[in-house]
Amino acid sequence: MSEMRVIGIRVEQPQNQPVLLLREASGERYLPIWIGQAEATAIVLEQEGVTPIRPLTHDLIKILITDLGHTLKEVRIVDLQEGTFYADLVFDGDLRVSARPSDSVAIALRVGCPIYAEEPVLAEAGLVMPDEREDEVEKFKEFLESVSPDDFKATDS
Repeated sequence: MSEMRVIGIRVEQPQNQPVLLLREASGERYLPIWIGQAEATAIVLEQEGVTPIRPLTHDLIKILITDLGHTLKEVRIVDLQEGTFYADLVFDGDLRVSARPSDSVAIALRVGCPIYAEEPVLAEAGLVMPDEREDEVEKFKEFLESVSPDDFKATDS
């Protein structure tokens, strides 16, 4: 199992589909996970430090966890089946709740807990970027710094 860092959200073209990009904290593999618009917005808002006037869904979940007297210890991306990723929220007392990775990461960012990916998931879906692509990664990081939550709003077709 490897600890992962959230690199950010990228919008895959031409489908305009958000991709959550994670990277091994002590490794070279990246893990791209296609996610929904709402979850992408929730992740970007948290990364940018935006505090909504009223709590959004993932903020509410953080409040519920705290008010119910529990601690989210970690998030684990545990499986990949037919292109669908699975995650577990691991609470104190080794209580586990299955959840989508996008929701799990959005919650983990809010509570400040670590995110892990199981080795079989990384072996199947992890990508190693060659050294010559490091410039592309830097450009992607620059893009992430300039992206706004409005970039993820649905447009009328």
